[in-house]
Amino acid sequence: MSRQVLVIPDLHGRPDLLRAALERFPDAHYVGLGDAIDRGPRSLATVDKLLELHQAGRATLLMGNHERMMQEGLKWYRLYEGTHNLGDYRKAMEGYQWWMRAGGETVRAELGGLTLEKFPPLLEAYLKVLRRVIYVTADGQIHGEVPPHPSVLIAHAAPPVKHPQHENPLSAALWLRPYEGPFALPPGVTYSLHGHTPVPTPCRLSRHLYLDLGAYETGRLAVAEVNVHGLPQVTVLCGRGEPHRGRRYAQFGEPIPVTPVDLPGAPRR
Repeated sequence: MSRQVLVIPDLHGRPDLLRAALERFPDAHYVGLGDAIDRGPRSLATVDKLLELHQAGRATLLMGNHERMMQEGLKWYRLYEGTHNLGDYRKAMEGYQWWMRAGGETVRAELGGLTLEKFPPLLEAYLKVLRRVIYVTADGQIHGEVPPHPSVLIAHAAPPVKHPQHENPLSAALWLRPYEGPFALPPGVTYSLHGHTPVPTPCRLSRHLYLDLGAYETGRLAVAEVNVHGLPQVTVLCGRGEPHRGRRYAQFGEPIPVTPVDLPGAPRR
């Protein structure tokens, strides 16, 4: 018996939209596309719920570029604790500032202060369970490598490909934008699903589908049910936010069909 697998893109501190997805699809296995933190108002509550789902075996969590930036300073600081090498400490501070400039300051404000010396255990535990790329087969099972059966590739930004700016394909999967393609897919992969690049409406470019609707500001979250043999069924949960902000996002590719669902408190469409 196959299980329902739902992909949730960049939440950016919106646990209310995550809860809405859970209420609408209570029996699904969730794949978090990363970028659960930064920008929005409640990163800690979002991470806490995602970890709860993961620990219950109900979610597979992927790393986004924002989690990668959060990881950088902490990685070097943990190394410094063992080496006491000031060069490692300098790299830790550089990594920390990189994250702060790119959105981490919202997490620091939410906590009322944040340092590497007293890094929140919840966020460190979250980093430890994140994966980069997975493949989902028709039975709803999650694979870390390309399976022998048809599958859908899921990664935060792009398929893992060699790219001039990223020697490691797993790094490319966190950072590449659609205009940096085209991206080859492994044999047997029918299409790929991504967040990272905000779009006005879910769309596809070649065999790559993009779901990030800027939930933290628009209040719109696209939830995609994986279908190995055709396009996913996409539900757009419309909650509190300013949906007009999505008009400034890049338009490319071909829009895919969606089912909009208004949540309590949503602005009129």
